[in-house]
Amino acid sequence: MQMQSQQQLAHQKKFRPQSNRGVNSHHTMAVTVQLIAKLREATGAGMMDVKNALEEAGGDESKAIEILRKKGAAKAVKRAGKVAAEGRVVSYIHGEGRVGVLAEINCETDFVARGDKFGALTRDVAMHIAAANPQYVSRADVPAEIVEKEKAIYRDQLAAEKKPAEMIEKILEGKISKFYAEVCLLEQTYIKNEDMTIEQMLAAATGEIGEKIVVRRFARYEVGEGIEKESTDFVAEVTAQAGM
Repeated sequence: MQMQSQQQLAHQKKFRPQSNRGVNSHHTMAVTVQLIAKLREATGAGMMDVKNALEEAGGDESKAIEILRKKGAAKAVKRAGKVAAEGRVVSYIHGEGRVGVLAEINCETDFVARGDKFGALTRDVAMHIAAANPQYVSRADVPAEIVEKEKAIYRDQLAAEKKPAEMIEKILEGKISKFYAEVCLLEQTYIKNEDMTIEQMLAAATGEIGEKIVVRRFARYEVGEGIEKESTDFVAEVTAQAGM
């Protein structure tokens, strides 16, 4: 009986690890092909990077995106000192020719510049510029006099609202940050993914492509922009023609 009991115990121990593996396998199965495809589209990261991030996050999408961003940002930091002198000048025309964009986007090598991934990236950036109408690439490009003018306007508004003087400067910081987010391309929310800015999107692309990517400059044109259009007072026109 004692021998039989020992055999049964050994048998149970033998199969316990398999039971544990079954639990882990079930947990891993939460990372589906559909989920991987969804996050690839949302982040632009490679398939294996997405799969590994999802497994590390236990299938949690938000955590996986955070992991991917950190890894992409880390790779971007490593390449920050590199020179990006290659790239493309990309054009984008929207609305039957009513809006047009030219943008120079740089990378490190001609090989990457000619690749499909970089080409798709440049088109996405140009399309964003057409839709979001940024005025500058980054806050470093905003002239100091423009920033001071905005600050003066905000100060007057806050003073009119009877805000205490000690609070005005603190509130001012938030308003200027919001101003930068509206006019600077890198700080704008990416139109194809509201969970990231253009800067974060470029960092993710740097991590995926493996080269430093920089938006150097752009120009956006819109039909009739800046032209003072003559407004017609139809009542006055009719009155004049009628001799009244």
